[in-house]
Amino acid sequence: MNEQYAIDIITRNAEETEAAGRRLGEIIRDTGARPFIALYGDLGAGKTVFVRGLAAILSPGSRVKSPTYTLVNEYRRGPVPLFHFDLYRIAEEDELDGFGFEDYVAGGICAAEWSERLGDSLPPDAVEVRIEKLEGDERRIAVRGIGEEKEA
Repeated sequence: MNEQYAIDIITRNAEETEAAGRRLGEIIRDTGARPFIALYGDLGAGKTVFVRGLAAILSPGSRVKSPTYTLVNEYRRGPVPLFHFDLYRIAEEDELDGFGFEDYVAGGICAAEWSERLGDSLPPDAVEVRIEKLEGDERRIAVRGIGEEKEA
């Protein structure tokens, strides 16, 4: 992996977690990538806060909220659509077909909370974002996979 794109930070509050999302958004914007962003973290870890920062760069002016009940929110204020998934309620991979998951993956940049629910449907070149709760409002955020050299 090209380590210049790896992000490993400790954030102390929601604003810093959002800023980490903006940083990834800037990398995506500047490289022209259209990644699948696989988000991992416990309930309340800050996954939606991170996506809010991501959307601030990739879909400026979009109002980001958790897609818990809608399954996917679409943000279309940037040159490439940003699709924000909450897969917590997905019990089986075959449920993905029911709402056109593959079409979303092909149609823009995807950020999926609870990506562990994807199993074999997780794109092999996904960017991995792990958010770990620490003391109080502190979070450890590790991002891997952006800028990775692909084998021919």
